[in-house]
Amino acid sequence: MRSARRSPKRHSSAGSRLVSLGSLIIVGALLVGSSLPVNVLTTDSSATAATAAIAVAPRLSAGQTLRVSGEAIDSAPVRDNFGAVSYAQILSAQLSGVDYFYSQATGIVRWPLPASTPTTDGYGERASGFHKGVDFVPGEGAPIYAIADGYAVSSGYDDSGYGDHVVIQHNIAGVNVRTNYAHMILGSSPIVAGQQIVAGDFLGLVGDTGISYGAHLHFEVYVNDVPVDPYAWLRANASGS
Repeated sequence: MRSARRSPKRHSSAGSRLVSLGSLIIVGALLVGSSLPVNVLTTDSSATAATAAIAVAPRLSAGQTLRVSGEAIDSAPVRDNFGAVSYAQILSAQLSGVDYFYSQATGIVRWPLPASTPTTDGYGERASGFHKGVDFVPGEGAPIYAIADGYAVSSGYDDSGYGDHVVIQHNIAGVNVRTNYAHMILGSSPIVAGQQIVAGDFLGLVGDTGISYGAHLHFEVYVNDVPVDPYAWLRANASGS
């Protein structure tokens, strides 16, 4: 009778030991799982397969296509095309091809300024020397235009006193004519030496560079390399005079 009563007690004690052992195993597994990196518990073959899958995933196999939504295309950045444009080129675009007030549309010789302009000094002897040109004063920044077809002999800054200037060689009715446009605003001319010129082409802006006392256009005319009175020559040859 005693042994029969003690038997269930022994079974209960054994079961408790099993439960305690199982709990320890579970807790140990949790601790190991939370403290070790994931790749320690993976095999080499499974890690290789996972890496291969990641590497291959973005690629398309034969016969597959990739579709991109219209919204994604529309939202793609668009880059502007930028180019360098000089000050002289901007002026040329703005001031080329203006109408003259001298009815010069069909004349082969034109005035260098787009409207009647007062002068401050003419051609002839001065106390300081011979003045070979005529000085027009339309105001600083007024556009200057070629009086006839030809080509640019020189363009740029001149240390002799003309400042920023353009010289053009013409053949007018078989006559060798050269014109000089001086004291322009520095950098305002788009003309380069050797460039072909058409009557009315924009040459630059009236300025005060070189030996100058106030903004004006110093304009010279040479016929067969001899200086002549520019105002008188224009009155005789330019249309609308």
